[in-house]
Amino acid sequence: MAGTKEDAAMIIELAKWGAMIELGPATGALFAEEFDRDSAEISDPPVRTVLVFVETIGTLVKNELLDRDLVLDWLWVQGLWNLVEPAAQRAREQTGEPRLYENFEALATSANA
Repeated sequence: MAGTKEDAAMIIELAKWGAMIELGPATGALFAEEFDRDSAEISDPPVRTVLVFVETIGTLVKNELLDRDLVLDWLWVQGLWNLVEPAAQRAREQTGEPRLYENFEALATSANA
């Protein structure tokens, strides 16, 4: 399915929300040389920001409210997941909730298919 004008409008709104929650600085922190994905935790503000933002987008895609291909053309979801996956996995273990951030992970996995 091709993205629609409605999808495009939602992408713009999501980009605005991303700016409001300082997604740019958060992703900058994750891509910084000193970022250590293996010791990162979901309590780290940049990690938490990226997890919440892309989990929301993944939920919209899962429920067919936003076009998957359009999202994957916009965001490097699999790269972001690679950076925050260890923190997400630890959070799943700590909470006993295997579904935590599952929509982010599913979107990242679908990008590799």
